[in-house]
Amino acid sequence: MKSSTLTLEVWGELACFSRPEMKVERFSYPVITPSAARGVFDAIFAKPAEFRWQIDRVEVLSLPSYIALRRNEVKEKASTQLVTQWMMGKAPPEPILADSDGEATGRTQRQTMALRNVRYRLDAHIIPWPGFDHMLPALEDQFRRRASKGKCFYQPFLGCREFPAWFELREPGMTEPRPVALNLDVGLMLYDVFNLSRPGRPTDRPYISLFRARVEQGILVVPGFDDPNVIRLPGGAV
Repeated sequence: MKSSTLTLEVWGELACFSRPEMKVERFSYPVITPSAARGVFDAIFAKPAEFRWQIDRVEVLSLPSYIALRRNEVKEKASTQLVTQWMMGKAPPEPILADSDGEATGRTQRQTMALRNVRYRLDAHIIPWPGFDHMLPALEDQFRRRASKGKCFYQPFLGCREFPAWFELREPGMTEPRPVALNLDVGLMLYDVFNLSRPGRPTDRPYISLFRARVEQGILVVPGFDDPNVIRLPGGAV
């Protein structure tokens, strides 16, 4: 059974798709990464045990424009085990406080080169996991219903959670703006941080993959995860 192409138009005031080689400061790729695009679709509709999203194509609808920001980030994070205890009512929630002692000990400032006023058209399709192929039409219909009504499990974001993304379902026959006239050799771009060859597990470690990205006439074609052009780091998980 062949999957249908599902299309979203996505936009936002700010975005940051961080380059992994920048260890301290954040510097955004000029266009959205496949992993960030997949995250937008996941925010609207996701059943990780039944299927995953495959991004096929990104159309850039506004020229990349950078803006320099200085952002406060907390130095600590709550463990998954602790958050689970909070959710189950076994422990009271304890916020992570920054500067609670009057000194900047709980936070760090980072320079961020972000994008502003971004707009993309994203094409993707559903890849059911083995045993769920028969559910493909129903899964696609559920996504269309949710996206057409603006429903999402959580607010989609553009690289960082403080940069919200707005979206609209695009159907065949709609009048579409043309991609911008942009030709750009991005070089190696982050493909994803998870192993997309199988359903994920809560205990999975990050699994970094890359690909050589090139934007031609405003269009970035994304290879499938199994494509030989997708580079996996030696040893897989990191």
